[in-house]
Amino acid sequence: MTTTYRTWGADGIDAGSFDQMNKACELPVAVAGALMPDAHVGYGLPIGGVLALDNAVCPFAVGVDIACRMKLSVFAIEPALLLPEAGKLRGNFSRILEEHTFFGIGVENGRGYDHPVLDRLPQMSIKPIRENAEKFKRQLGTSGSGNHFAEFGVLSVPEHGQANKETSLPPGQYVALMTHSGSRGSGAAVCDYYSRLAKAQRPEFGDLAWLDLGKPAGDEYWEAMNYMGEYAAANHDCIHREIAVALGIQPFTQIENHHNFAWKERHGGREVIVHRKGATPAGKGVLGVIPGSMGTPAYVVQGKGSADSLCSASHGAGRVMSRKQAKRTFDYRTEMLKLAERGITILSAGADEVCGVYKDIEQVMAAQTDLVLPVAKFEPRIVKMAGGGRAED
Repeated sequence: MTTTYRTWGADGIDAGSFDQMNKACELPVAVAGALMPDAHVGYGLPIGGVLALDNAVCPFAVGVDIACRMKLSVFAIEPALLLPEAGKLRGNFSRILEEHTFFGIGVENGRGYDHPVLDRLPQMSIKPIRENAEKFKRQLGTSGSGNHFAEFGVLSVPEHGQANKETSLPPGQYVALMTHSGSRGSGAAVCDYYSRLAKAQRPEFGDLAWLDLGKPAGDEYWEAMNYMGEYAAANHDCIHREIAVALGIQPFTQIENHHNFAWKERHGGREVIVHRKGATPAGKGVLGVIPGSMGTPAYVVQGKGSADSLCSASHGAGRVMSRKQAKRTFDYRTEMLKLAERGITILSAGADEVCGVYKDIEQVMAAQTDLVLPVAKFEPRIVKMAGGGRAED
């Protein structure tokens, strides 16, 4: 019996994503599903797909970059310092991003960050973590490639907005640091190892093969996935900590949320395993950050707890073309000049990440007004990414 699911923003979603979601909802362990407005094709489950399974976890429905997340630090710094006319003072923000962020496939930080997440590493017996322990240490505090970024921008909180009443965001405009990255090569190693185990057990299901919880392989993956979640959070923690020290001021609030993960939750009166691949939790009152692109806004949002979406929302704008197509379509220099004219500086990036490869964030937000309430708006001003590469959202 096929599980039914609801779609948000259907007009902007490609046929391949619907095909992948339909196949996922035909799994014998599928209980419920939802498709977010940023959806596009991924491995197994589409990016933007939400899938609830019965006592089972599917590595590729979680994703390659396990626990990829957004983090926003808000500083009591005058936003005018990010304007081009601020000159050398604006340049200081660029220098800080250049000196304290690390991008690229296989990149390491070279600084040997210390963090509590490393304390448990020697005791971890899980094979893909044990075998990648040194990489785990060396890549802590880095951001990798693809759509991962670190950027300074202006966060605007409206005078009479919902944020004033229920969040830690007082009205006004502030300098904010926003980052997007995940569990790096270690998370990819975990996904690869356990997806192979799942496919060996259930080859007929391909990338949608699952592992049963309560059995050794499933429980191992669950432990590894959660540890990768801690590791991804530690990556952001290191980056934001170092940048705050460089700025000489601590943030007065921070907001973070993650995707590419599975949660044990109760929906429809029963416990299920909710996979959010390129989708973010949006339970009632839950805060999150939904980014657009290097040249379009991001939104701080508050979840509305929609049962139909399994308390989920989009994790971003979502791609409209492949990386190869993007490189054939856009001239990097031309796109950077367009952004510079709008006061946005790109320190590094690739043609596969320019604004035109993404859906219109305003349309994506308009398609999910019943899922989240925007409470603040972030406008990018100085952006750093890898010079190109591959990452699954």
